[in-house]
Parts: sequence; C-alpha cells; structure tokens
Amino acid sequence: MPPNMSPKKVPIPEQKPDERIKNFQEVALGYTPEQAVQESLRCLQCKTRPCVAGCPVSVMIPEFIKKVSEGNFEEAYRLLAKENCLPAICGRVCPQETQCEILCVRGKKGEPVAIGRLERFVADYAMGHMPQEVPEIKKNGIQVAIAGGGPAGLTCAGELARMGYDVTIFEALHALGGVLMYGIPEFRLPKNLVAKEIANALSLGVKIEKNVIIGKSITVDELFQEGFQAVFIGCGAGLPSFLKIEGENLNGVYSANEFLTRANLMKAYDFPNVPTPVKIGKRVAVVGGGNVAMDAARTAKRLGAKEVYIVYRRSEAELPARAEEVHHAKEEGIIFKLLRNPVKILGKDGWVAGLECVEMELGEPDESGRRRPIEKKGSNFEFPVETVIIAIGGTPNPLIRQTTPGLEAQKWGGIIVDEATMKTSKEGVYAGGDIVTGAATVILAMGAGKKAAVAIHEALQKSHSQTTGA
Repeated sequence: MPPNMSPKKVPIPEQKPDERIKNFQEVALGYTPEQAVQESLRCLQCKTRPCVAGCPVSVMIPEFIKKVSEGNFEEAYRLLAKENCLPAICGRVCPQETQCEILCVRGKKGEPVAIGRLERFVADYAMGHMPQEVPEIKKNGIQVAIAGGGPAGLTCAGELARMGYDVTIFEALHALGGVLMYGIPEFRLPKNLVAKEIANALSLGVKIEKNVIIGKSITVDELFQEGFQAVFIGCGAGLPSFLKIEGENLNGVYSANEFLTRANLMKAYDFPNVPTPVKIGKRVAVVGGGNVAMDAARTAKRLGAKEVYIVYRRSEAELPARAEEVHHAKEEGIIFKLLRNPVKILGKDGWVAGLECVEMELGEPDESGRRRPIEKKGSNFEFPVETVIIAIGGTPNPLIRQTTPGLEAQKWGGIIVDEATMKTSKEGVYAGGDIVTGAATVILAMGAGKKAAVAIHEALQKSHSQTTGA
C-alpha cells in the first residue's frame, strides 16, 4: 500500500464528553484494524530509528509498525512483546509524546506517528485473537525476591523468570499491579485488562506472596537468610505528601492516593452495584496539576460531584499533566483555578466547608526550570467546597530503608542506585521505579526493572561461575 503522507494522526474514536462523565468506561475506544493500518503507513521506516532511543524499554518500534502496515498483527505483537511485557497498559498510559513520539521524524512537519495508539491496538488484538505463547524455560534453581508488584517489580520478575530464575514477588496489597491497579482510573486503564496483562507477564512461573510488607512482615536481610540470592526493591512512592496547612485533618480531606485507591481497588466506580467506599460532596477541589490530579478530578466528576476544581499555583503552561489529560478534563467540565494556592481548608462541624486561597504570579525560573510562583499579598479569597483532594505527589515509605542496614537513600527518601545497573549500596540489593526516582511514569519504572534484571543475571552468573569453578 502507498505511504500515508497526511500531517495528522488518524483520529482515535472517543466517547463524547457528556456521555463519558456518567460512566467509567474507557474514554478512548482504540483503533479499528483499518485505522491502525492507515496510521502505520505514516511511518517512514527510518534507518536511524530515532524513536527507539526514546523508549525506556527499547521496543523495536519501526519493525512492529511495519508488520501492522502489512496487516500481520500477530507478528507485530511478537516483536512488541519481546521488549515490553505490558504493551496494552503502556499503549494507554505512557507519555509517548515526551518519549518515542517526540523523536519521530514525521513530527518535524506535522504530528508524529501515533506509536502509543498502535501499541495499544496490537496488544488488544493479541489479547482477543492470539493464544498465549509460553516459551520453554530451563530453570537454574537460583532464587530472587522482588519487593513490590508494580510496573518495576513485574518487569524485573518477568525478565528474570524468562532467564530461568525462581522468582517470588512480595506484594503488600491483595492485588498485584501497584499504581496500575490502585492509582489509574478505570476510564483510563480497565482493571480486567491490567489483570490479564499481568497474568501474561507472570505466566513464566513467578510465585506471588500477597499481603506481605517488606520491612515489617519480613526484612530484606531475612529474605537472604531464607535462600534468596538477590533482592529487587520496587515498592513505589505511595506515601502521600500534604500541604501542611490548617484544616487538613477535617473530614472530607483525602490524599489522592487514598481517594483513587478507594475508587479503584475498593470499586467505588461500580456504585451503586457496590456500597460506595468514598464520600464526596457536590463541590470538590483537587490541589495539584499532574496526571494524578487530573485522574482524581475526573473520577470525582464521575462519582457525582457537580463542580470540580483543579487548584494549581502555576499557569497552564507549567501544568505537569499530559496535554491529553488536561484536554479531556476540560472537555468534561473540570474548572481550572490556575495561579491559585491554598492556605487554609475551612471547616464546619468537623467537615470541609470551603477553601481559602491566595493569588499567585510567576517570577524567575527555579531549579526545576519552571517559573517560581510568588504570592500576591492581600489577595486571599474563599470559595465553598465539601471535599478537598491533595494531589501534590508522594515519597517512598521509609519502612524498607529503616529496616535494611547499609541501604543508602536520598534526603527525601529515594534509594540511591548506580544508574547503569540499579544496584544499591547493599550487596545483592537492587532497586528501581518511583522508590528511586520519585513519582514518574510506568514505562520508566519498567525500564528500571528491565535494567536491574540484566544486572542481577550478570552478577549471579559471575558468582555462580566463581563458586563452581565453571
């Protein structure tokens, strides 16, 4: 077929805003086979493959897209799955616009190839049409422990299991997936799809121990005593940060972590079929401007809030959320109160009754490169809300570093690693994902898990050779 030289991506079908705010079904509906082929024909098949350099897990992007253009979706999936064990998830939630797509040559004179949408299409096609293909694996009898069943831990576990290791994941919650299950809303990432993709990733014989808190149920040192020869820590950064302002202890104040966990793992999205585990008022203020803030605001809207506000201390140009998420939030009627900063949560009879803010203006750039917000003196104002959700990030739970002698960490709590190997200061211990970087992306966490798996394999094979004299 001739190349598609349109400067625009093939549009992806979506639910209409006035319909989707009444349900938790996916907003983006995915490409049809015909649309996927047309989009794949926009790829120039560059010999230099610049897009691959932007992928943290080094997916063979031009190769799998070429197979899509030929209508060979099964082979496209095989090429994709060689490097990415969670492609249906990544196709939905990865920020391709700042990673692979930003480097696409087509983006110089138009829009880049829709790599993420094609990844989603191929993965969804495989899930619906292809039997699961489990490779033959020769076990080596070496045990490796994974702390945390999120994207980093799942990737590290899958890679090591493929190499023949006996891998056990220790997960603190009752469901694997980490942020994939408790953090990202159903309308962006359906939980049945997450469960299927996790099952595929773990079909290589990985053992699962749920409801186990590393550092409390069992320590890292005790894992070594039980026979594990390496430990990968991928427990994320789920300890929420707060504003430290008056009123944060009122009823009706949530961290975004708690709010989204109640909506996802406790299935508030299935109300009224299940008793709702989350209470919100008619007016909700979400403090923050990242993807988590957008997720919380859009979830609150679907749970029945009449007015939902995003309160952010910088301007729209500095919003850290993906442009697509901001666009969808605006379409759904989320109200943006920008250049505003909360200074007090107002209460009545122990419950949230309003929010007091000050107006801000932008000064010179700070260490993050964004213009520093400066308070306008005397600009205080109040507005009524019954629920406040704090979405300003999180830090790692200190439990692991407090119970693991010799494990060095940053002042803010992130574990220090060698970036080439993800090795920590403690022998045999590796770490990756948000517990190292702070809150980041799913694909970056997966890239860290993959890198750690390679380093663990090399270290254990070297140790085994020295021990056996082989």
